[in-house]
Amino acid sequence: MDLHFKSAAEIAGLIRDRKVSAIETLEHFLARVEKYNPRLNAIIWLDATRARSRARAADAALAKGEIWGPLHGVPMTVKESYNVAGSPTTWGDPNLKNNVTETSALAVERLEKAGVVLFGKTNVPLLLADHQSFNAIYGTTNNPWDLSRTPGGSSGGSAAALAAGLTGIDVGSDIGGSIRNPAHFCGVFGLKPTWGVVAPKGQALPGSHAYADISVVGPLARGADDLEIALDAMSGADEIDGVAWKLDLPACDAASLRDLRIAVKLRDPNCEVDAQYLDKLQTLVDALAKRGAKINEAEPTLDTARLHEIYILLLRAATSVRTPDEDIERWRSAAAALGAGKEPYLDLMVRGNTLRHRDWLKLNNERHGLRRAFAAFFKDWDILLCPVGVSAAVPHDHAGERWERVISVNGKPVPSTTNLFWAGYSSLVYLPSTVGPVGFTGSGLPVGYQAIAASGRDKSAIAFSRLIEKEIVGFVPPQGFD
Repeated sequence: MDLHFKSAAEIAGLIRDRKVSAIETLEHFLARVEKYNPRLNAIIWLDATRARSRARAADAALAKGEIWGPLHGVPMTVKESYNVAGSPTTWGDPNLKNNVTETSALAVERLEKAGVVLFGKTNVPLLLADHQSFNAIYGTTNNPWDLSRTPGGSSGGSAAALAAGLTGIDVGSDIGGSIRNPAHFCGVFGLKPTWGVVAPKGQALPGSHAYADISVVGPLARGADDLEIALDAMSGADEIDGVAWKLDLPACDAASLRDLRIAVKLRDPNCEVDAQYLDKLQTLVDALAKRGAKINEAEPTLDTARLHEIYILLLRAATSVRTPDEDIERWRSAAAALGAGKEPYLDLMVRGNTLRHRDWLKLNNERHGLRRAFAAFFKDWDILLCPVGVSAAVPHDHAGERWERVISVNGKPVPSTTNLFWAGYSSLVYLPSTVGPVGFTGSGLPVGYQAIAASGRDKSAIAFSRLIEKEIVGFVPPQGFD
């Protein structure tokens, strides 16, 4: 496979073995950005000068026998919402166009210690609040598999850049599927870590000090090994909590798919999934069975409709701090004009944005009851396999409010917010999950699986993806980006 479609681990290995230099690798990726990024608009900020200096330093260090870390010399981009010293961090908001930070996010600093050569930032939707990636500052990002479709959001630029071979590795954030949805839409890998495993310091709006409920930061990549390398580099407490506690994620010793107990939940009465996508997931289940995996249909005993309701309420409560008052009032007026129950997501969105703290505490108590139900379930299973969303990548649609837009599932129009169901299934209860490629729909669009693991068992989810990649299916490059 060409250099630009190799995993970050493979690229780092080539640099360590002196088969290619860090500066040659960087120049290769920069040339690809110049050639292919105009049709994608995935990478929206570059600092080639600083990156070249860093790459030359990496080569000089290697010449002296020094290896900075497991990603020594690997060209990297990061989601625009991460602070990078000297770069604008806008979250797609024109009001923040001149927000140039002097410091970098903690995860960025840690990845640089692992050896990466950071050269750019990737596109996002306004305030990271969409499963598409477009904003008034940087415009729209296209899916490399079909330019008329979205690469997902909010880490859509990250996934598109990876799929097209414009970067070696990337990092995103996820509160509503924002790592998982783009990985699924673009045919790459992503990890949503256990909540709290990676301190998100510096992946934030100006003035933000508290870490948001549900929200996590994590890697996207072209290979499952990269997810673990990046997780090890990024993870751990910040400088305050790190005084008292250290992270020790359990390893997964599964040597093959036969060693894993895999529960399967491909359907739910509260969320219809497109048949083309289900067929690919079922093909994966059949392949797992043929390889001797311990596999069966099973799921935690709980009310998924109530879980989803709690998720939307707490999701919107968590994002309310960055939501302008005028937006909340507009939504409140729209909900009142429609009447109660006419737009269930809108009703929950308004309620969540305006929750009393006492009501939040009651919902949080219910949430922790659900966490215990999942913990009991995972005593018998290593992985819970389920969909990422409801369909493959959808056409661009920027009209109106997000809650007003529709997508097609099995030929029927459904609210675009339906995609949040499978995102919330693991997000609400803080569980880790990986997304990896599973194949293509009849129209040639990539789709992925979601592999959920028990709390703190991030490396079990990664191991599952690694074994799927090794034994069944992995990343396939899109055509037209040779």
